[in-house]
Amino acid sequence: MGIQISEIIPKKEVEFADLSGKKIAIDAFNTIFQFLSIIRDRFTGEPLKDSKGNVTSHLSGLMYRTTNFLDAGIKPIYVFDGEPPKLKRRTQQEREAVREEAREKWKEALRKGEAAMKYAQAASQLTDEMLKDAKKLLELMGIPVLQAPGEGEAQCSFMTKQGDVFATGSQDHDALLFGSPRLVKNLSIAGRKKVPNKEVYIDLKPELIELKEVLESLGINQKQLIIMGMLIGTDYNEGVKGFGPKRSLEIVKQEKTLEKVLKKVKWEEKVEPEEIMKLFLEPKVTEKYEFKWTPPQQEELMKFMVDEHDFSQERIEKAIQKMQERFTSGTQSSLKGFVK
Repeated sequence: MGIQISEIIPKKEVEFADLSGKKIAIDAFNTIFQFLSIIRDRFTGEPLKDSKGNVTSHLSGLMYRTTNFLDAGIKPIYVFDGEPPKLKRRTQQEREAVREEAREKWKEALRKGEAAMKYAQAASQLTDEMLKDAKKLLELMGIPVLQAPGEGEAQCSFMTKQGDVFATGSQDHDALLFGSPRLVKNLSIAGRKKVPNKEVYIDLKPELIELKEVLESLGINQKQLIIMGMLIGTDYNEGVKGFGPKRSLEIVKQEKTLEKVLKKVKWEEKVEPEEIMKLFLEPKVTEKYEFKWTPPQQEELMKFMVDEHDFSQERIEKAIQKMQERFTSGTQSSLKGFVK
């Protein structure tokens, strides 16, 4: 879910072409979940499945969207979540309760013959098997995969701060709280989209958000942004009742420090606020990583996607051809730069 601050922060639309040549560390769980949620039957909400009944929506999105990234010259690195902080377990339990309720509403809508897409999306859940298949697909495509020791978004943010990648790719704004200098949203969903419940289409483009601009426009510093997040609500706490983005910004600018802000609000969380602050300032990350893009393993890809999961042979062949052409042209460009 992440901190809800979109309405008050500056952002700018960019094209895929603007990101050409850039390495982007993508929050894998967040992005793959988007595919699982969106790639469904518009009326029944049923996800794509193979002949064995295995869900394949996430593989479809990952295969074709990542191919588009490569075709645009973007260099993706998918970063997977490790062990979540103990504070996040309650959030996960609450989300599971919401999903369970959505599943029941989904079944009821189907029984009545009503549109069930919104309930199906709310019931979406990534399983360990889905994540295992996602990693396998990426590795067969020659895309770097990194297993984070903790939160994937924290690891992406760390690598961006280190200058090893250009930006963090995620739909959540938590990367800003983790200190990522740049965040790119809408990577996984950019394109021509239908407005829900309307016969209207819009062009959804990637958005680039720069932390420096966010802090300057709001008139706060990094720690104060985290305090705002804590008041609004994060993955580690529910937030303070009555505090949205604007009111949180107002009190943070007035009181400046966490200690002073806490004297003005009713903090009802069991967890100490200083502990949440530390999770954002000192997340568990690894400095041991190396990125290498390799040619797609054509035969293994065909076997995995076509033979095992019933994808169109023609479409997979075209995707592999695109990947191979991009790798070849990218290698030639690198060699030219080396010679110069």
